[in-house]
Amino acid sequence: MKKIIFLDRDGVINRDPAEKRYVTRWSDFEFLPYAVATLKKLNKHGYDIIVASNQAGISRGLFTLKDLGLINKRMFEALAKEGAGIKAAYYCHHHDEDNCSCRKPKTGLFTKAIENLRIEKFRWQDTYFIGDGKVDVEAGKKLNMKTILVLSGKTAKSDLKNWDIKPDFVAGDLKEAVEKFVLSKTSKREKPAHTFGKNAK
Repeated sequence: MKKIIFLDRDGVINRDPAEKRYVTRWSDFEFLPYAVATLKKLNKHGYDIIVASNQAGISRGLFTLKDLGLINKRMFEALAKEGAGIKAAYYCHHHDEDNCSCRKPKTGLFTKAIENLRIEKFRWQDTYFIGDGKVDVEAGKKLNMKTILVLSGKTAKSDLKNWDIKPDFVAGDLKEAVEKFVLSKTSKREKPAHTFGKNAK
């Protein structure tokens, strides 16, 4: 079976810009501690990493699709320099009022990724989605994915008591999520995967 893992971006891979709300340019982007090394570890264990992120700041006029494309390009380049890679990144630039099918907690970003990348022989129930917010958990549950909430972004652990839909697991950050829940049962004899190129959508 193909091993797929979906990640939210802000608050999972890079520091969530709490006050500014959005990463609007590359100078706003800062990798979280251990994030790059963790992505590299997932690569070595044969996972295809796909980013699925809401970026409504575009519809709100705070930055442009071109700005997002540049940020994404620089992120891929920075990871490649460290020997890490992401298979592709999918972004929803709408806000709630647009009623699109791709804004989480809807599932359009995920199904589009699977279709566009022509991923076969995988099962949603064996796929992880790691995010830092309520909509991430809800989206993952709709597709029967295993959901991991990380506390390195917008959500505090105390927030969960008000959630109707709970994550399968909770971790402090991406490193803990991957090592404790994703790779804890992975065979040490698996062959390393190739580092992926810049084929983000």
